[in-house]
Amino acid sequence: MCHESSSPNRVNRSRLLAFALAFLITSLVTPVAISAALEAKTAGLADATVLIIRHAEKPDSGTGLSPAGEARAQAYVGYFQHLTLNGATFRPDTLMATADSKNSARERLTLEPLSQTLGIPLDLRFTTKDIAGLVHALKSEGHRKSVLIAWHHGTLPQIIEALGGDPHAVLPDGYWPENVFDAVVVLRYDHHGKFIPGSEQLIREDLANPPGLIRGANSQ
Repeated sequence: MCHESSSPNRVNRSRLLAFALAFLITSLVTPVAISAALEAKTAGLADATVLIIRHAEKPDSGTGLSPAGEARAQAYVGYFQHLTLNGATFRPDTLMATADSKNSARERLTLEPLSQTLGIPLDLRFTTKDIAGLVHALKSEGHRKSVLIAWHHGTLPQIIEALGGDPHAVLPDGYWPENVFDAVVVLRYDHHGKFIPGSEQLIREDLANPPGLIRGANSQ
């Protein structure tokens, strides 16, 4: 009789022990899981590809685009939806451009048609000169891995360098030429968010060809 009454007690103690053990494991694992989730969210440039363009053609006066610039902005819609890099499709999922200023809205206008078509909002937080803010956001904030940036050509070499690349590897004398609007710079990053040395590419995009025939892996 005594043996029979003690058996339920042993079962209850076993259940309590199992519950306590499960609670302890959960207490230990949850912070780790949360930390891992936060790390994934803020992975920055891990496994990312960053493309950089200058704004499209400008008029003789005003803050907007010339007719040629407007045509280029529209052509970018097809171009960046069919671009291939080293045989892999590149489709932008993060769009960034300089904030409008009293002198120019061209960077925003260059990517606005693409933004509207893809349904991806434009990140317009940073001024042309706020390269540090742009780079910090790319390296520290959570975002997707196919980044397209439109910026003023005078500061593009600085952006390339700040993101780990070598402007001299892709630009004449390390400078973006004043009259060049049809170039795309490609930068690639490893699983740890570090720039892959020597991965810089310069694409001279040809919008005269159908989008499906564009080969974005050609370095020039």
